[in-house]
Amino acid sequence: MLFPTVALTVLSFVLLPLMVFADPDPTPIPAPTPAPTPAPTPAPSNNTSSANYGRTVAVLNQQDFCLFLPRYYGGEIAPSESTAVAFCTKKLAAAPNSRILPKYFIKSAHYVRNTHRGYVQVTGRMDRTKYGLSRHDEGGQYDPQAPRWSKCTGYNYFVSLVEPNDNIYCIRCCRNKYDCPVNKSELGCRRVIGGNYS
Repeated sequence: MLFPTVALTVLSFVLLPLMVFADPDPTPIPAPTPAPTPAPTPAPSNNTSSANYGRTVAVLNQQDFCLFLPRYYGGEIAPSESTAVAFCTKKLAAAPNSRILPKYFIKSAHYVRNTHRGYVQVTGRMDRTKYGLSRHDEGGQYDPQAPRWSKCTGYNYFVSLVEPNDNIYCIRCCRNKYDCPVNKSELGCRRVIGGNYS
């Protein structure tokens, strides 16, 4: 009658390892959570981008206005059309981070405000030597396309030309596109922006 005892011993020998190595908590282990995908960096707004600094001009009156000029002293006008920065007659809140025009650079300034058509302009003479501009430089045009992100405070459009060889400059800021033509730069200030250049 030893058979039941032997059978019980054999059964215990087989089941004991299974009991020892069995997981006491049968709850399944969750899969690891994947790391979140970072959100794409939003494109900078034209109004807040650092690229906008120094790219805003203003035409307020005969004494307070700005022009675009080459970033560096002695630069050429046309080659700098995409990199130019704003220079103003003095520090203006309407032209953030603009520079100050060199002393005696502006020799004359004639301001016109057309309330019916909604534009303002300044035309006049300059002394190219005060910023090292060349007398052989026939100049070029600045508008909202060049330099990029440029604008005139309070207006939808602007056009400005600087002609060192003739020592004249002009800028007009407009509500309407047709008052600020940007496709006539080769005609120069006197044809693009009629005004007083004395």
